[in-house]
Amino acid sequence: MALNIADLLEHAVDAVPDRTAVVCGDRQVTFAELEERANRLAHHLAGRGVGANSHVGVYSRNSIEALEAMIAAYKLRAIAINVNYRYVHSELKYLFGNADLVALVHERRYADKVAAVLPECPELEHVVVVEDGSDADFSAYGGVPYETALAENSPERDFGDRSEDDLYILYTGGTTGYPKGVLWRHEDIWRALGGGINFVTGEYVKDEWQLAEEGKAGSLVRLPAAPLIHGAAQWAAFGALFTGSPVVFVPRFDAHEIWKAVQQHRVQVLTIVGDAMARPLIEAYREGGYDASSLVALSSHAALFSQSVKQEFLETFPNLVVTDAIGSSESGFTGIGMVAKGSDHSAGPRVNFGTQAVLLDEDDQVVEPRPGAVGRIARRAHVPLGYYNDPEKSRTIFTEIDGTRYVIPGDYARYEDDGTVTLLGRGSQCVNTGGEKVYPEEVEGALKSHPDVFDALVIGVPDDRLGQRVAAVVQARAGRTLDLAALDAHVRQEVAGYKVPRTVWLAEEIGRSPSGKPDYPWAQKYAAEHEPEKATGPESTVTGQAGQAGQAG
Repeated sequence: MALNIADLLEHAVDAVPDRTAVVCGDRQVTFAELEERANRLAHHLAGRGVGANSHVGVYSRNSIEALEAMIAAYKLRAIAINVNYRYVHSELKYLFGNADLVALVHERRYADKVAAVLPECPELEHVVVVEDGSDADFSAYGGVPYETALAENSPERDFGDRSEDDLYILYTGGTTGYPKGVLWRHEDIWRALGGGINFVTGEYVKDEWQLAEEGKAGSLVRLPAAPLIHGAAQWAAFGALFTGSPVVFVPRFDAHEIWKAVQQHRVQVLTIVGDAMARPLIEAYREGGYDASSLVALSSHAALFSQSVKQEFLETFPNLVVTDAIGSSESGFTGIGMVAKGSDHSAGPRVNFGTQAVLLDEDDQVVEPRPGAVGRIARRAHVPLGYYNDPEKSRTIFTEIDGTRYVIPGDYARYEDDGTVTLLGRGSQCVNTGGEKVYPEEVEGALKSHPDVFDALVIGVPDDRLGQRVAAVVQARAGRTLDLAALDAHVRQEVAGYKVPRTVWLAEEIGRSPSGKPDYPWAQKYAAEHEPEKATGPESTVTGQAGQAGQAG
């Protein structure tokens, strides 16, 4: 027994075997059924040579089978690899190769893509196919039907001992370049994201049985709205299951389907990824007349959750506990804040740091927590081992300072008077305009507080006088006509003048990842390929020069 994902799940199975574990669509399984099915798949994979440190791809939308496949891998001390279902051929080829996949579990709808890439991935020798209603042909590469694999194998839990040093990998797309596999020990990722440390008090869970034993007394029904290819959803699900709490999924993000699931299954805790999920959710709720009286908590993490949207939730659900957590695939949890009604919506996320989080200056020295001090967020103690197969990138964010190992993912924050910190945004996306630093997330929050703005991304574009100027790609709310002069005036009330976008492009839809994270390269490309809008407001907001727009990429 160990502080290991599979062991922690098995303790929950033993504690509450007959309790509902996972619901997705019209199917659900108990904890005992979830384990039995995962055991059967694990035995099937073991029979095909999958063992300790083998890499098994999971290529699926949210489903019970996707979760079972991940658990099956961990039972064998193998490593589940998340595959982004939106990837095209070149991206799949890169990921399959970089991650050293030897087996793959995929939904049938992706059979054509798998068939095309398999000849270029000779190490990937075994494929299991999950039925999803598609009629795509997988016979050419000998895919084994998922339910056949389960039916032919043992349901017994008869695997060898596992270790807290077993490995977990999460592939993250980030904002640029090919995906990177963040490599963690099981105990470290559990401590950082899975409930092994109390997020509020910083207290360590004493042993591997504590969460399951506490779960016997009762549980909360939880719905992670993000896709399981994203760490936020994986750890919302695992963290719930470790405590014997049921998890509800929808196959893909659809705001109305989520509210239907909340109503049907009496969901109590809803976890989302920032505004990209929060905005369509609050609007769908108002349109649909759903019963969400069971909901007691809403938690956002891993992307900007602007103050204006938080206030919409609190106005609609006055008794809801709303929290905003910060962190990343590389750092794990670094801070959490409770959202109060009437908060200043021009500010970025304001949180209490976790006990392992600090700010570092440009010389890698710890910043004293004094009001106004700015630094890079860093986390010590339970941090990843690095990026899989990429020591060069690992050196860019994992470092040792005075004998202590830190992960420094690149986000900046500022200490406030009360000791909390305000997240400013990713340093790599920071706009340097006339010597002033502008963090996109702060300006995005101000833009999205305007009633006619649905979404926005802020970028820097070249400027002969300022070096860079602040620019924005904006998506208006459906059925609204956006007055750029009024938007300019509104934003000037929320942030300093030098932070106000001087160039604006309007887009039908803002580019984001499946999890809702901002796609800044998409915004730069959009700006390069489209004419900016012409405003009638103050001169500083108007460019109208296609040549300058063309330099944005």
